Amino acid sequence: MPDQALHLLLDQNIPEAVAGWLRGKFSVWQISHVKEMGLAGKADSEIFLWAQARHAIVISYDEDFADTRSFPLGSHFGIIRLRVWPTTVEATSAALERLFRQVLPDDLHGSLVIIDQEKIRLRRKP
Repeated sequence: MPDQALHLLLDQNIPEAVAGWLRGKFSVWQISHVKEMGLAGKADSEIFLWAQARHAIVISYDEDFADTRSFPLGSHFGIIRLRVWPTTVEATSAALERLFRQVLPDDLHGSLVIIDQEKIRLRRKP
């Protein structure tokens, strides 16, 4: 398991219990949920700006965050787009567990990561 500190911002479509699970697994990481930060109901652009100001990687089920026209590679600290179903605490936690077993924290910085049921795709700025 990686022990390098990361700052992760979980979007409002990520179950809040996942924040607690992540805190338990990665105590040196800073884990924030938009609901805890007063960002619930805010536009993606506002959530994105909050994350960038704090060097946080956004984790979301929202496909808009995977749009490189709106959020170009290299313009952010990282985006993790989940495409797993159902969107339960268990499925979300399992997908993130798989990611953190297979990808080093340094590889997440500035990257777009898309996680589906079977694979993890990592896109970086060329």
